Amino acid sequence: MSIFRSIDTSASGLTAERLRMDVISNNIANVNTTRTEDGGPFRREMPIFQARRQNGHFPFQERTLPNMVGSGVRVTTIMKDQTPFKLIYDPNHPDADKDGYVRMPNINIVHEMVDMITATRAYEANVTSINSSKDLITSALSIGRR
Repeated sequence: MSIFRSIDTSASGLTAERLRMDVISNNIANVNTTRTEDGGPFRREMPIFQARRQNGHFPFQERTLPNMVGSGVRVTTIMKDQTPFKLIYDPNHPDADKDGYVRMPNINIVHEMVDMITATRAYEANVTSINSSKDLITSALSIGRR
């Protein structure tokens, strides 16, 4: 077991949460995008996380902690939200249909801000974990100096 495993685990969380914040920022930036390259309004995107599994073999791991030993998290894909688009009546809009309705992105700005706060808190928790691990390693190394 590596002494830096806890730092590596938290670092994977930092990377995943940074990507999550980037995706949320992209959603917020496209809240009014009614026309994309695909032809329709922008669809909200969501990162999908998956646990990273341990590469090494630890004795008795299979008997004591089956399927519970991981080594962080990774983003497997960025999925498009399939909830329906919002319809807004604006007959003067260039993307309005024959009835005057415009299909707007399926983005709720309040939901995005809550997700951003959650991602920020998770990022901060991982930074705190890394700092605690560094303090623990430093304390362990100072034992031999006395």
